Amino acid sequence: MAPPTEHPEIALLAAVQRRIAVPQVVTVARGMSRFGEHALGWLALGALGALVDRRRRRDWLLSAAAVAAAHGTSIALKRVVRRHRPTDPSVAVLAGTPSRLSFPSSHAASTTAAAVLYGGLLRRRLSPLVVPPMLLSRLVLGVHYPSDVLVGSALGAAIGAGMRRRLRGDVLHSNPDRADPHRGRVPRGWR
Repeated sequence: MAPPTEHPEIALLAAVQRRIAVPQVVTVARGMSRFGEHALGWLALGALGALVDRRRRRDWLLSAAAVAAAHGTSIALKRVVRRHRPTDPSVAVLAGTPSRLSFPSSHAASTTAAAVLYGGLLRRRLSPLVVPPMLLSRLVLGVHYPSDVLVGSALGAAIGAGMRRRLRGDVLHSNPDRADPHRGRVPRGWR
């Protein structure tokens, strides 16, 4: 009788941990985990943006609300799907979690939504800088399967893109004094 084959997601998760879960990386991953817990770090940044950028306070607050919505939607999906976090002996769990449910990753959802929305407001491409490290950190810590973080990130991207379209439309249609001086053009950071 052939030995049972390891599930591909477990094999990938174990490989990630073997290759990069050194103490320094685990420390950074734990810090990222604390920052992203309940989306609180991202919500705090949205509130800070609203305080500092008074002209676009409403946009910052709506963006922070969308980050909260991404987080909340992922929590609701977890309760429907009910997939448990990795428990295979080849995977070390290196951080605590508020629940045993893993699909989709709330950290991935809120981080991606924040990167899309706050990046638009700051006119910077934040997604390549913050999303991959957060997704990878969840694997390093052994608290999510790869599909958890990918679906969580896709969820956050969809919610972030939807709110970004709404904000862009508000700028162009209902607030002409805030629109790009070149009529009909989208402000540079919202493309």
